[in-house]
Amino acid sequence: MQEVNLTSVFLCCKAAIPHMQRQGRGAIVNTASFVAVMGAATSQISYTASKGGVLAMTRELGVQFAREGIRVNALCPGPVDTPLLQELFAADPERAQRRLVHIPMGRFAKPEEIASTVAFLASDDAGFITASTFLVDGGISGAYVTPL
Repeated sequence: MQEVNLTSVFLCCKAAIPHMQRQGRGAIVNTASFVAVMGAATSQISYTASKGGVLAMTRELGVQFAREGIRVNALCPGPVDTPLLQELFAADPERAQRRLVHIPMGRFAKPEEIASTVAFLASDDAGFITASTFLVDGGISGAYVTPL
């Protein structure tokens, strides 16, 4: 878990930053998770810790390389409606409903919504944003939602 979620991000940044330094600019968007900010209701310590490490590393890199024109930010998506999530809930639709209860928007994210946030963070429109964490979680981290 640590190698896939944290070490891989470190190695990608380590490989990309020298290229960005040579060109005098660049943008990195690391993927963490909303659980890195608020924790998980079910025990997934290694996952949550690895994503928390991504946030800490992103802040450090964002500050360290800011004056070289390199921006580093982190994306923290909530549950995304992907084939993997669909497969997870296919056998137990009630499980999906239990998850949706905690999302104020009442649905899972569309992959395109996550991608468009990454595109924004990588663009010049985000030129003054670095060392930041972006929660794209449908409001999960904003409030504790219970069934009506």
